[in-house]
Amino acid sequence: MTAGRNGALLVVGDVVTDVVARHRGPLAGGTDTAAVIRTLPGGAGANVACWAAHAGCADVRLLGRVGADAAVWHERELVAAGVRPSLVVDAEAATGMVICLVDTRAAAERTFLTDSGASLRLSPADWSDTLLDGVARLHLSGYLLFTEPSRALAETALTAACARGVPVSLDPASAGFLVELGVDRFLTFAERLDLLLPSRDEACLLTGLPDPADAAAKLSRVVPLVVAKAGAEGALVARSGAVVARVPAVPAAPRDTTGAGDAFTGAFLAALLAGAGPEEAAAQGCRAGAEAVRRVGGRPPHLGSGG
Repeated sequence: MTAGRNGALLVVGDVVTDVVARHRGPLAGGTDTAAVIRTLPGGAGANVACWAAHAGCADVRLLGRVGADAAVWHERELVAAGVRPSLVVDAEAATGMVICLVDTRAAAERTFLTDSGASLRLSPADWSDTLLDGVARLHLSGYLLFTEPSRALAETALTAACARGVPVSLDPASAGFLVELGVDRFLTFAERLDLLLPSRDEACLLTGLPDPADAAAKLSRVVPLVVAKAGAEGALVARSGAVVARVPAVPAAPRDTTGAGDAFTGAFLAALLAGAGPEEAAAQGCRAGAEAVRRVGGRPPHLGSGG
């Protein structure tokens, strides 16, 4: 696999196994609820890497940690998606697992039950500065910030990238986990980023502002470029304390919204590396998000599969 004309994308983040249960209507407490259940590869970091490759980035690399129980399968799935994986196999913890409960009514909204397992046991010992050789952008999954070992790894990777002049982006990943981490702690970490890609809810949580546009604008005083993902309302691009573009969503009939934000992020980063400006990159992200919600699970089809 040859490098893109502007260098490689290195993603550091979570690799997990998704169990997607698609049900219709409320769960029936204390008894059975009919569902269609599939086991699929997932993880926000891994999903971003796969969508970046799907969007045309020729050299996408991924550092992640998995258990021995599923290491071979995850590596095979990543390679098939066009990603060059560097997977650390954990001798003690099983691969992370997420149960995705997807209500198949119109919004196809999902609820996650998360067992991080090996995925957030990445530590500075798993890092080498040689991982940045040939890399034009480092992207960190926000999930890394939610445990001590992986937060230390994120700090190590961020410091190494800044020393080399490699720009660093981050997706906050989870409003629920952000509350546990603390907004001030997150924003202190974010000060060295060049790009932040929060969801609408995450942007509002990080600023305490109810309006996503105001929130994105405020965050862009901390991070030079902020792109807030707003689902069916598209995306907001903010710089220097102001929203500079509102990018409409691409209409789609959703089957499963799992991974839609990851798809946006992956395609956005691929477009940036190909030389697109933030507004065009956000449009590419919206197209990928629409493609993602039409599929079950958080990954694109394998390269060349057409499915």
